[in-house]
Amino acid sequence: MPVRLAPRETLLQHIDREGRSLVGMWVCSASPLVAEICASSGIDYTLIDAEHSPNDLSTLLGQLHAVQAYPASTIVRVPINDERLIKQYLDLGVINLLVPMVHTVQEARLAAQRVKYPDEGVRGVGSALARASMWNRIPNYLNRARQTINLIVQIESGRAVDAVEDIVAVDGVDAIFVGPADLAADLGMIGQAEAPEVKSRVKHCIEAAKAAGKRVGTNAFNPAVAREYMDYGADFVLVNADVTILARGSEKLVADFIGDSGGPTPAGY
Repeated sequence: MPVRLAPRETLLQHIDREGRSLVGMWVCSASPLVAEICASSGIDYTLIDAEHSPNDLSTLLGQLHAVQAYPASTIVRVPINDERLIKQYLDLGVINLLVPMVHTVQEARLAAQRVKYPDEGVRGVGSALARASMWNRIPNYLNRARQTINLIVQIESGRAVDAVEDIVAVDGVDAIFVGPADLAADLGMIGQAEAPEVKSRVKHCIEAAKAAGKRVGTNAFNPAVAREYMDYGADFVLVNADVTILARGSEKLVADFIGDSGGPTPAGY
């Protein structure tokens, strides 16, 4: 007889269990080894990125395998709000799905439909073939699948901030994630994610999510800003990235042992 399996804990269940803001980091290297190092570090959660990183379904699957053994939650960001891609990501076993560039209520509704089976949604049915159901070893998966998934939509434009109260009210949107870098760019302030105009909009989104009873996360590589957002009510915050840690760490190593290379100071996060 096959082993009877239970769904894994979702991000929102993890937040509820901890009773505090979760601290996370990006995993952008497309490496199962690096993903495992990050997930086993004691971090609360990792976010495997497929929007700005060289990930495809195969590399994603390898990383999901690598982090499975560890208590850290795993969010995966799909490249685009696309029905076919979302279906494939969910079938691979992604349970915390981040959909980028959601600017309108209609786009949020489309994302919500894409994580549900008919008749409420449009997710294609292939559970017997999919890792998501552990090949139907999770009892009654089809009828409880939506309960095993957290849908997070990303707010990263002025339009989205203006519509955030309506976006968080969409049935099926479990949480929002505010992207300060793209928000700053959309406001004509590229590279200024910590500008007061950007931070005020991030905080507005935190307020809107709280008022709607939804969870909210954001990104801040500056520890002081990260703590500021946590104190303001952010439920999950990304505070660094695997590739950034390697880049800055290797630069410091060179500076300590060889000397200043004379290169420019890295910008961005």
